[in-house]
Amino acid sequence: MDWSEFSNTLSTTLKREIQIQTAAPVAGGDIHQAYQLHTSEGNYFLKLNRAQSLPMFETEAHNLEAITHSHSFLCPKPIGYGLHNEQAWLLMEHLQLTSHGDDAQRGRDLALMHHHINHKPQPFGWFEDNYIGHTLQSNHWHSDWIGFYGEQRLRPQLELAQLRGASRSLYDQGVQLIEKLPEWFHNYQPAASLLHGDLWGGNSAFTTEGDAVVFDPACYYGDRETDLAMTELFGGFSSQFYIGYNEVFPIDEGYQQRKPLYNLYHILNHFNLFGGHYEHQAEKMITQLLSSNPSAV
Repeated sequence: MDWSEFSNTLSTTLKREIQIQTAAPVAGGDIHQAYQLHTSEGNYFLKLNRAQSLPMFETEAHNLEAITHSHSFLCPKPIGYGLHNEQAWLLMEHLQLTSHGDDAQRGRDLALMHHHINHKPQPFGWFEDNYIGHTLQSNHWHSDWIGFYGEQRLRPQLELAQLRGASRSLYDQGVQLIEKLPEWFHNYQPAASLLHGDLWGGNSAFTTEGDAVVFDPACYYGDRETDLAMTELFGGFSSQFYIGYNEVFPIDEGYQQRKPLYNLYHILNHFNLFGGHYEHQAEKMITQLLSSNPSAV
């Protein structure tokens, strides 16, 4: 990367003079290249990828803006995005992060974000499709959550899994599960909460000042339990996190029965992204869900 040339691109796009003085690579991401930029205006965080990734950066900027405007969870503010010499870029506020902080406050912040409810006639969805990892995430508006989760979350992942070489039984049992979805919602009508959408431990941290931070979102309006379920899928959140969350937005007693239903979406996506043992894990989860009797709870 010619950083002097890229300085000109930033200046033109942002309509103000910015000179990049140093650019230090940042490790940790699986999808994009990342850099900490020290500029004439201060420090920024930059993501780079192939030109085809520009839609991912555009939707990520929109998601970060939505979380920022909720005044609940701290996240990096997007500065701008665009193309430079066949590379897509996304420039964000730079936050100095650490892995340690007040996990109870992180739980309270998430609960506050989930209190941002969409009250439109078709409340479940998002104004555009976005991405969960590399996978396109369909967000067409729905009036009911069951229809949205079955048709915009599980079915697309099952269809993509077929293209990735998964067994036919995975698809057939997954369709059976979609038909059975109402059984998990006899006594539960979720509100359309503002969701992070990809909330595992690697997408949250703390500032050195102690504030909880989230990043790499895949936002939409949906059942808040989907965010909670993913916090348990890959770990990274302590018991204090859930205590803090419950203080602000008590978790429904049926959550434990719906948790594997929601995490199935991410396991299917992991198979579609990485293959391997995730196919077997998804099949096992679907088999267990089909044999359960959630309406009895």
